[in-house]
Amino acid sequence: MIERTNPFANLGEMPAFERKPKPVRLADGEAIDVIAEESGFVSRQPTKVARAPKRKPRLHRTGRNENFTLKVTKETRERYHKMADERGVLLARLLELALDALEQTQN
Repeated sequence: MIERTNPFANLGEMPAFERKPKPVRLADGEAIDVIAEESGFVSRQPTKVARAPKRKPRLHRTGRNENFTLKVTKETRERYHKMADERGVLLARLLELALDALEQTQN
């Protein structure tokens, strides 16, 4: 019977591994920030922009099942939502009222 050769036979002893020494810190982060501010350096971190408060979702079961999507400016969208909130109607109902009023002015 043929014996297999041991691939690890000629390795000898396992090498001893040592930990790397910790790098020496010259200054802490707070001291660096103070020195940078005194020297007039500005931060590279982006400034956080406050987001507008989110509206609560408008979920109503009305039987309207057709999608009607428009591209509008942010101001127009806010104006439209404000008008619907002031009147206490759904967005689709506000559109219906606006179309009715437009038809009446044209007749």
